[in-house]
Amino acid sequence: MSLLVAVRAAWRALVTHPTRSLLTMLGIVIGVAAVITMVAVGTGAQQRVSQQIQALGSNLITVSPGSRTATGARLGSGATNTLTEDDAAALAREVPGVRAASPLSRANVQAIAMNANWPTTVIGSTNDYFVVRDWTLVAGRFFEPAEIGAAAKVAVIGQTVARELFGDGDPLDQVIRVNRVPLVVIGLLERKGQNAFGADQDDVVVVPIGTLHKRIQGRATSRLRSVGSITVKVEAGYDMALAAAGVREVLRQRHRLQPEQDDDFTVRNLSEVLSAQETSAQVMTLLLAAVAGVSLVVGGIGIMNIMLVSVTERTREIGLRMAVGARGRDILAQFLIEALTLSLIGGVLGIALGAAATWAVAAFAGWEVVLSVRSIALAAGFAAAVGIFFGFYPARRAASLQPIQALRYE
Repeated sequence: MSLLVAVRAAWRALVTHPTRSLLTMLGIVIGVAAVITMVAVGTGAQQRVSQQIQALGSNLITVSPGSRTATGARLGSGATNTLTEDDAAALAREVPGVRAASPLSRANVQAIAMNANWPTTVIGSTNDYFVVRDWTLVAGRFFEPAEIGAAAKVAVIGQTVARELFGDGDPLDQVIRVNRVPLVVIGLLERKGQNAFGADQDDVVVVPIGTLHKRIQGRATSRLRSVGSITVKVEAGYDMALAAAGVREVLRQRHRLQPEQDDDFTVRNLSEVLSAQETSAQVMTLLLAAVAGVSLVVGGIGIMNIMLVSVTERTREIGLRMAVGARGRDILAQFLIEALTLSLIGGVLGIALGAAATWAVAAFAGWEVVLSVRSIALAAGFAAAVGIFFGFYPARRAASLQPIQALRYE
């Protein structure tokens, strides 16, 4: 029997019982749709993490104040100011592979412009802050060296602050007041969006670090050059672990720490942290796809059950075919084609349902999804494999029937 004849015979057998065929395909439809939707959601999460890594900046090392011991009690991390602006300058100057080191202090403030006000974060730093964050301007300029040295009353603002204080107006050369200190807006940053922890990176006012310390916070002279943290940007391709070791060595020397003393600072390789998040997103995608794949297995079991019932119902038909010359492989091919047809039709319907479900998730839940040809091909291929795998046993059983016994079957 030719392949074309086998396909026609399989198709006639399926359309003879349309309701049963549709219910049999239902498991495959749901399984394929679930795999496509879950992979699209998981891939979207991975892409979002990658975007957040790029927005935060690449090849970063963060240095934060460490702990200290007072009256026999060991205080927690950040309990004392152990980092200074001079430490940041030394790291940029002395550690191999370091492109820039940005001292950073921050404060939560209420920014006011004309009749508008907005709670935001003011960051005091240098122009190196924009280098380590890979942050460019859409308008205006960065700080002049003289402005940083003189703690000038100037600011570079993010998109969120510009929108909340000035609406659609041009913020450049406008004045905002922070803790009663007037600041002239000299630059508008490009949009960054949320970071990996869900915070709005555009809700920020950046000022020279001396402006924050002297004018906004009014620090005492003894604490004037201490900073909240230092962010270090490493040259592309340089070993991050080696750079982190160099940062630690230089800071221990500057802080005059003895070999037996613990670090009074904490060094974190931010790229490793964010890479771990990306890996977690990939594992979650695989987990979601595996869970959805269970539906395909269940659908395959349904195909096997229905095919076994079909073999039983058509035992006399099988015996008659064999009696007039059909071989076992012809019967095997016919039932395999029936199972494969059920799977492929279910796969096509599942692809359509999965695409619709993915669109619904993106539209109504607001999640970022990525519907790829690869996931569609994977789901369709798996559906076909399920049909062949679970259809083989019923087909083999039909092919092994003896013609005389089949013709006598009641």
